[in-house]
Amino acid sequence: MGSSQQPANFGDPQRISSDNVKGLWLAISSSLFIGSSFIIKKKGLQKAGASGLRAGAGGYSYLVEPLWWAGMITMIVGEIANFAAYAFAPAVLVTPLGALSIIISAALAHMILGEKLHIFGMVGCVLCVVGSTTIVLHAPQERQIESVKELWDLATEPAFLLYATLVIVAVVIIIVQYVPKYGQTHIIAYIGVCSLVGSIGVMSVQALGIALKLTFSGTNQLLYPQTWVFAVVVATCVFTQMNYLNKALDTFNTALVSPIYYVMFTSLTIVASVIMFKDWNGQTATQIITELCGFVTILSGTILLHKTKDLVEVSSSSMFIRYPRHDEGGSDQEGIPLKHRESIQ
Repeated sequence: MGSSQQPANFGDPQRISSDNVKGLWLAISSSLFIGSSFIIKKKGLQKAGASGLRAGAGGYSYLVEPLWWAGMITMIVGEIANFAAYAFAPAVLVTPLGALSIIISAALAHMILGEKLHIFGMVGCVLCVVGSTTIVLHAPQERQIESVKELWDLATEPAFLLYATLVIVAVVIIIVQYVPKYGQTHIIAYIGVCSLVGSIGVMSVQALGIALKLTFSGTNQLLYPQTWVFAVVVATCVFTQMNYLNKALDTFNTALVSPIYYVMFTSLTIVASVIMFKDWNGQTATQIITELCGFVTILSGTILLHKTKDLVEVSSSSMFIRYPRHDEGGSDQEGIPLKHRESIQ
């Protein structure tokens, strides 16, 4: 009596559930593919923009660019792995591991795109790894679901319906009011749409993934209309995210898009998951606080990565831009940082 015959909690670093281990490895492989896809798609967008209307200006010439499609296929493979990860592990565990894709993207951008990575950016990458490890060791176990109807009940509870309604209203306002005016100069417009829509999309992905897992295990969930509703929501969210992420990548620096997208997307997804799946129910205050600390560590790493990237850009610009003397004529645009000059033009 009193012997520990009960299954250990995932917050116990001595034992990790087999489902969460599967989700962990799927999430890591997903980050490898997705991080690489940012660079491949960026190269494709650059190549397409050289011969047609840029995506950031509303063009779709990238759709006939093979390199962009190679990046898209790479991202799809990563998303499939990510999709599978959500079927085995909770969003609180899977989503923060997307920080690994930022590290991969930043490293490849440094080597391939010539987007220099400052030494403190490397420290930011280390912080992302430390934060991810902390979350992995203290994340909750996957909620046991027996039917897609249970998922539907969770998705139609008042709290989550309120969250979904607020997200839809915010997305419509951003697309109608802010994207036309500020899309080319304020990255939050594009990334805000991607992140808000993505938080709903992940909940549907997790629901659809669990439904398919149950189906493959012998309990057919494809007979229920709720499964197909989740599938439609996933398709809609993925299309919207792809469209606005392309605009963001074509308009702004890759090392700027990746961390901001990660921070907003992950924060909103965790909020949505806690509301819908109640991931923190049954966890101790210590476990929840540790997970939050791990997440804050990841955020610190991504922000540091972003800020040091700006330092490199400003430093590089100041080396090559000649500022006019007061007694010289010349264009008023001299001395303006390159990325701001582009927005003016």
